[in-house]
Amino acid sequence: MAEQKNEQVKEQDINQLLKVRREKLADLQAAGKNPFEITKYDVTHHSMEIKDNFAELEGKTVTVAGRVMSKRVMGKASFCNIQDLQGSIQSYVARDNVGEESYKDFKKFDIGDIVGIKGQVFETKTGEKSIHAEEVTLLSKSLQILPEKFHGLTNTDIRYRQRYVDLIMNQDVKETFIARSKIISSIRRYLDGNGFMEVETPMLVANAGGAAARPFETYYNALDESVKLRISLELYLKRLIVGGLERVYEIGRVFRNEGLDTRHNPEFTLMELYQAYTDYNGMMDLTENLYRHVAQEVCGSLVIPYADAEIDLSKPFERLTMVDAVKKYAGVDFNEVKTLEEAQSLADQHHIQYEKHHKKGDILNLFFEEFVEEKLIQPTFIMDHPVEISPLTKRKPENPDYVERFEFFIYGREMANAYSELNDPIDQRERFKAQEELLALGNEEANTTDEDFLNALEIGMPPTGGIGFGIDRMVMLFTNSPAIRDVLLFPTMKSLDK
Repeated sequence: MAEQKNEQVKEQDINQLLKVRREKLADLQAAGKNPFEITKYDVTHHSMEIKDNFAELEGKTVTVAGRVMSKRVMGKASFCNIQDLQGSIQSYVARDNVGEESYKDFKKFDIGDIVGIKGQVFETKTGEKSIHAEEVTLLSKSLQILPEKFHGLTNTDIRYRQRYVDLIMNQDVKETFIARSKIISSIRRYLDGNGFMEVETPMLVANAGGAAARPFETYYNALDESVKLRISLELYLKRLIVGGLERVYEIGRVFRNEGLDTRHNPEFTLMELYQAYTDYNGMMDLTENLYRHVAQEVCGSLVIPYADAEIDLSKPFERLTMVDAVKKYAGVDFNEVKTLEEAQSLADQHHIQYEKHHKKGDILNLFFEEFVEEKLIQPTFIMDHPVEISPLTKRKPENPDYVERFEFFIYGREMANAYSELNDPIDQRERFKAQEELLALGNEEANTTDEDFLNALEIGMPPTGGIGFGIDRMVMLFTNSPAIRDVLLFPTMKSLDK
C-alpha cells in the first residue's frame, strides 16, 4: 500500500515538472523568444575536437551545440555540460559575459534542452577544458524529462523502444551505432576496391526464394496481386551475373516471418555478393580477407574480444567438412551411414528429433546443429553440406550427395553462407520440384519454382561463387554486443497495447 502511495506521489511530481516545462515554453513564446522558430545554428566545432586540439584552440572563439546534461547555478556565474555527437564539454556561463537578460534565461534552462554556445576555449583551475560563454542560445525546449543521470537508462525494453533516449543517456550505445556505420562503410570500400559493383534489387516479390524461411505476405493494390517481402537477395543478383555484370553485391533489408531471440530479428540486414568464374573456395578466401580488413579498419586489431573469448582473425580460418565436423565433435561418421533407416536409428540413439520428410542429409545437419555449432568459437568454415538442405548449390562432382557449400561460424554463430552456385537449369528445376514436394508436406520454409529465374539459367550463367553475410551478427562481433537488438537502432518489438 505504501509503495503504491509512493508511486502516486512520484507521478504527481513528474506531472508537475512537465507542467512547469510547458509554462516555461509559453513564457518564452510570449516574450518573443520561441526556440522552435530558430531554423539554423552555425556550429564550428564538436566537443572532442576541442579537447583533442586544445593547444591550438586555447583562447580562440568556437561555437558548439548540444543537449544540456547538467547545470550548476552559482549566483552570477554557472557551469553547464553540453553533450554532442562526439561526447560532452563544459561551459562556464557568467552574467557579465552573456548579459543580464540572457543569463536570466539561462538559469531557467532545463536538463535536456538543446542549446548553442559561442565562446573562448580555456582551461579551468581544476584542469578541465571548457568554453567561456559569450553567447548562449536556446535552440529547442525539452518538454519531457530524461532519466536520472546517475542511474542512466537501464530498462532494456524502454531502451529498445525509445532508442533516442538510449542514445542520449548511454554513450557506449552511441559508439556501437557509430561503429556499425563504419563497419558497413569498410565493407563497401573493400568490395568496391576489388571490382564489385553495388546494386539494388526488389523487396516486394512474387516468389520469395533463395533461403529456407517463411515470408511475410502483403497485397499490391495497383497490380491486384499478392506479393511477398524478400527473404534473400540471391535470385535477382544471379540474374545480373547472367546479364554479364560478373561481380555484384547488395546490402539491404530482408524479412523472415520467424521468431525473435538474441540472434534473430524478423527484419535484418543481409549482404550478398556474387562473383563469376570462381567457386566456394574463392568465397572462403574473400571472407577471410574481408573480415581482416574490417577488423583492422574498425577495431585496429585482428584479435577481437567477444563475450568470454578472444577471436583471433590473424590465423588461417579452420576448414572442416560437415561430415568431419560431426565425426570430430559427436563421434558419428556419416561416411559409414548408407541408408535413411541407419540415419534415423542414429538419431534415435542420440535423442535427436527429426521430421517425417527428413532425409539422410537433413539428419546429418541435425547432428551438426546439436553437437557441433556451439563449439565453433574461432573462425571456422563448415564445408560440403548435404544436397537435401542446399537447393541452389552445385553438387560435388566426386560425391553428388553433397554440394560445394560452406557456412562460416564464429563463437558458435553462423556468420555467412556460401555456395558454388548451381548453374545447371535442368538440375535446378529438379531441386525446385523437390522443394515443392516439401511445401506440399507442410514445410512452410521450402522454396517454390521460379520460372523466370530458370529462364535466366537457361540463357546461361557462368561458374559463380556466391555468399551471404549477416551484417547484424558481424556488427555484434566487432562491437562485442551480446544480442542482435543491441546493434539494431529500432528492433522489432511487440506493440504495447497488445
